[in-house]
Amino acid sequence: MQNQEIFPRISSDPDICHGKPCIKETRIPVYLIVSLVAEGESIESIIQDYPSLTSEDIKAAIHYAARLCEYEAYAL
Repeated sequence: MQNQEIFPRISSDPDICHGKPCIKETRIPVYLIVSLVAEGESIESIIQDYPSLTSEDIKAAIHYAARLCEYEAYAL
């Protein structure tokens, strides 16, 4: 299976991060970005720590997580 775009700016490749959704052309998983935002990190500080990211990448990760929640049937 090849790299597959699953949402704008987000892709999944079984050979990268065990297929977890990542920002395209990086090995930065969506869950990491969403976790940092949830902990109160600003977009600017995330970009400082991960300079290959853009603010659009971070927003895409948040939108992707929100979309997943739309379809979640139960809370963990």
